[in-house]
Amino acid sequence: MAKYPRLTRQTLLVCIVFASVVAAGCQRRVGAKRIEPVYDPKTGKLQLLKYDSNGNGSIDTWSYMDGARAVRIDIDSDEDGKIDRWEYYGTNQQIEKIGFSRAKDGKEDAWSFPGTAGTIERVEVSTRRDGKISRVEHFQADRVVAAEEDSDADGKIDKWETYDGDRLASVAFDTLHRGTADRRLIYGADGTARLELDPTGAGHFTPASQPSGGRGR
Repeated sequence: MAKYPRLTRQTLLVCIVFASVVAAGCQRRVGAKRIEPVYDPKTGKLQLLKYDSNGNGSIDTWSYMDGARAVRIDIDSDEDGKIDRWEYYGTNQQIEKIGFSRAKDGKEDAWSFPGTAGTIERVEVSTRRDGKISRVEHFQADRVVAAEEDSDADGKIDKWETYDGDRLASVAFDTLHRGTADRRLIYGADGTARLELDPTGAGHFTPASQPSGGRGR
């Protein structure tokens, strides 16, 4: 099961500290950590805060600001020169979503959205890495419980997954492009699988004459 970034406000709180420090004067040190503010040359408004989070002399956090308000924070946590976390904030300074790169190559291709108590509610994925959302995963208590996907890039959902804990419980497919599933694989806790068919599209599945012996996702 994929592990997604936690939705916390830790970075936002650091950013508020930045804004307070910058408002009090010019760039300065907080402990061994360095803050570098960037202002709009015409208006003098704060635009960006560059931050060396571990005090090693390399900037690894960029907080894009609208004055004292955080808009987006980009983080290169492993300092490999590639952003690996993008945090987006609303006007109320609550985090709205976190972007990340599944390939860890600096290209943002998935986004997690907060639910209550900082848990993940859903994750949207651009499986083809073209910026278009083609897969949505739904979470409860930080566990994926269901997902739907447009696997053939025609703009329509054609694959549906359900989960039981960390186990894939079923996956259904629309192979006829009619908007509803026509076949479904049910997986047992013991690793067995059976194929069910719905030839009419009415949502009534019946066992196939030749059960499936394989697994897949």
